[in-house]
Amino acid sequence: METAKILELLNAGHWLRAGARDLPEVSALLMKTADACHEFNLLKPSMTGRRENMLREMLGSVGDGVVINSPFRCDFGFNIHIGNNFVGNFNLCILDEAEVTIGDNVLIGPNCSLITITHALDRDQRNEGIMSAKPIVIGNNVWIASNVVVLPGVSIGDGAVIGAGSVVTKSIPAGMLAVGNPCRPLREITDADRVELLSE
Repeated sequence: METAKILELLNAGHWLRAGARDLPEVSALLMKTADACHEFNLLKPSMTGRRENMLREMLGSVGDGVVINSPFRCDFGFNIHIGNNFVGNFNLCILDEAEVTIGDNVLIGPNCSLITITHALDRDQRNEGIMSAKPIVIGNNVWIASNVVVLPGVSIGDGAVIGAGSVVTKSIPAGMLAVGNPCRPLREITDADRVELLSE
């Protein structure tokens, strides 16, 4: 089966044998992106222009005002689409065997993982490289706090906040504060959550 077809089927959520050791062309794509991530992570934080250019070369699409702090790691890169005004903090990992779509004004804290890929539970199938993937969608104005894991097939609605240390196994509605393992909506975020600023 051609590499493009394998990636298309994987992105569509089908179970198939897609282990990199059995698919040299897929392995080569993964290695190319691993090298690009390595190069990106070696750049000084002050090299903002070069860092932005590398992200635009590596990822599927990138809006304006996008900052990703090193270290950063992804699998293919071309399945990642990021809107405007994005901050991905240190140690962001995106396993993008399926598409990952991130809206505008999104903050992701340190040590977070967005995982689209899953492996077969049966050990023999798992050892044969049987896997599938499901897309992740993160809406606009979302804050994902530190040490959060987002699993395959999850959508996070506009304006939601995901509490630190959460494991997001199911989709979260818009405008909700959600926490825990597994992550569950705790309550709606309202005007009562606005904070008082010190007088200037």
